[in-house]
Amino acid sequence: MLLHEKRLTPRRHANIEAIIAFGRTQMACIVRNVSEGGAKLELASVRGVPDAFELHVPNHRPQRCRVAWRSLKEIGVAFAVQGAIPA
Repeated sequence: MLLHEKRLTPRRHANIEAIIAFGRTQMACIVRNVSEGGAKLELASVRGVPDAFELHVPNHRPQRCRVAWRSLKEIGVAFAVQGAIPA
């Protein structure tokens, strides 16, 4: 069975250590793939992560993100400003 791609922009594989920040809280994550419009983040647990936060990737400005989907240890996010974090 073939799966049809639903994304508007293609994702590129990544393995980038980053920080999710909200309020005074920071959580380590790994950016697993990225596109112009969003990314997939892997965390130890998604518990406690709000629906919107800033993503801090080394050598890039902080990026506002909105959660599009969640699983136990992964979050799919949409960027507030597209194309902000190149792979």
